[in-house]
Amino acid sequence: MKAMYVYILTNINNTTLYIGVTNDLKRRIFEHKSGLFKSAFTARYSLTKLVYFECHEDELIAIAREKYLKKAFRKEKIKLIEAKNPLWNDLYDEVCL
Repeated sequence: MKAMYVYILTNINNTTLYIGVTNDLKRRIFEHKSGLFKSAFTARYSLTKLVYFECHEDELIAIAREKYLKKAFRKEKIKLIEAKNPLWNDLYDEVCL
């Protein structure tokens, strides 16, 4: 079974958050950064900075986690990000290693 990733993107000012799920994090973040889908929410709000991700072995668990986080309050999402990435650095280079 292929690993699944739940991830959070933001913009340069960390004002808008986007939560997604994918089975290929490197490819998916590259798509966001390149603006491949011009009319997508992430492209409209320049959400290209990967600030959080987690890996799951089970696709259904990953999808459930994504749905949970999408419904969570912003404060909870910020707490999650800052627990692993207190400076809100772009983690894309970490993914590409």
